[in-house]
Amino acid sequence: MDVRSIETTTMVPMHQGTTPVWYLWEPRELKDATAGGYIELVGEFTVEAGGHVAPHSHRTHEFYYVIGGRGVMTIGDEDREVIPGDTIYIPPDVVHSIRPVSPNASLRCFVFAVGMADTPEIDYSIN
Repeated sequence: MDVRSIETTTMVPMHQGTTPVWYLWEPRELKDATAGGYIELVGEFTVEAGGHVAPHSHRTHEFYYVIGGRGVMTIGDEDREVIPGDTIYIPPDVVHSIRPVSPNASLRCFVFAVGMADTPEIDYSIN
């Protein structure tokens, strides 16, 4: 499972030293994997206390950024606890789900996905 955090990366000064950047994926690191792709979606979601995102997969590279709460991310057969500031990479066609750690607290995430040239139209209401 590929989870990255600014706590484990090195800051790089950008734009004549005016902007600190923590690269979670280095420039062009995903170029080959996403060649011919496009931004499929950008959004924010909440998983309410006691809930979960139903296990699913789709033909996109997907990234979750944990904004608030603590959760358990499942990708394939691997589980990992995630916290605010973690960025999670989900490869195409891999079953994944996320849920809050606590039955009493919600989890909030930012999500964006890169569709591939052969990504079919996805009905997110059922997927």
